[in-house]
Amino acid sequence: MKIVENNPYTGEMYHSRGVTVLHEGEVPYLTFGPMDRMPWVRLAFSTRLGGVSRGICESMNLSFSRGDDPETVEENFRRIADAAGFDRRKIVFSDQVHETRILRVSSEEACGEELREKKLSGVDGLVTDEPGLMLATSYADCVPVFLADPVHRVVAAAHSGWRGTVAKIGRLAVERLAEEYGSRPEDLTAVIGPSICASCYEVSEEVAEACRENFRPEEVRRFLHEKGGGKYQLDLWLAVKCALLEAGLSEEKIFISGACTCCNEGLLWSHRATKGKRGNMLGFLGIVES
Repeated sequence: MKIVENNPYTGEMYHSRGVTVLHEGEVPYLTFGPMDRMPWVRLAFSTRLGGVSRGICESMNLSFSRGDDPETVEENFRRIADAAGFDRRKIVFSDQVHETRILRVSSEEACGEELREKKLSGVDGLVTDEPGLMLATSYADCVPVFLADPVHRVVAAAHSGWRGTVAKIGRLAVERLAEEYGSRPEDLTAVIGPSICASCYEVSEEVAEACRENFRPEEVRRFLHEKGGGKYQLDLWLAVKCALLEAGLSEEKIFISGACTCCNEGLLWSHRATKGKRGNMLGFLGIVES
């Protein structure tokens, strides 16, 4: 697996060394060192391998909306849940629309036996304090933001595409943890998960202007790099990190996985690498039942 360790345009180092761990086997999945060291947290990230899907979704597709056979997707869920060690009936699915709505969820929102039925609408972030639940957010280039508070034993998962990144959904997730559970930013650990890297992510002037409107100039210089012709390379990882720092997290507690979905297209689903002909990965984050 290729891990990107620095911003290619500024040379700024990511806090990525040793963060991402690939669990190989019949059903491979990723975990992340900082949260692996928290025995009360379970965080697993699927790959595109180890499932039974065929065609453009081969083999581990975890989306019912990509034209895949529903029974095949259900089998894929069974496989990843068994491999990573959680109860698939206790998954709470986001219903992502590239906005910033974040909900507190409980067992009432868990899927139960109906994996195909999402109980939420228009939600890009989830928070919970309920052991056993698995917050599930969906990816194929966008940025997963995972947060854990060891003091209050609460977690958050947020889906951050370019719109969510510009709107600072990472900061909003921190604020939601504070509102719901009294979490303090300085106690939080964050993992910025597998997603598209700066070298692979070219954006338009529209995106660049949105960045300038929402971040300080010195921040924009860190993560946005002009190519000419109205095109830019955007470092979503550093942009999300800026939002988390603004929210009050300590820099040493913000970890970037360094796993680019586009650079690792044989292992991870990438919308850009496949030109949209793909399945979906899920990030699963929960509190271990005692």
